[in-house]
Amino acid sequence: MNNGNSNAKKLIAQAVNMTGLIEYQAGSVVSRTIIDKKAGTVTMFAFDVDQGLSEHTAPYDAIVYILDGKADIVISGKPVRLKKGELTIMPANEPHALTAVTKFKMLLTMIRSQL
Repeated sequence: MNNGNSNAKKLIAQAVNMTGLIEYQAGSVVSRTIIDKKAGTVTMFAFDVDQGLSEHTAPYDAIVYILDGKADIVISGKPVRLKKGELTIMPANEPHALTAVTKFKMLLTMIRSQL
């Protein structure tokens, strides 16, 4: 079983505080894979303020859900500011970038199939 599935096994059939699954690190972006399957991945991220991911594309749709803090996301040139409790969809093959307005944690769900 790969690391992503090992993480998932520890979380099965119990209540888990999602924001406690990953911690902030000064000047860094931290990630933790929760599930890694053929159909997709679920990954937690913690970004320190002013950290981010430069513009890139991915071949699959992804949902970004903010668990804590605020982030600026640019999708195909359109800026979106998200805060705790909000989400957006990043469409497949569209350029996108993320920047931490404040420290923030997000849950990224990538779906590896197309309609």
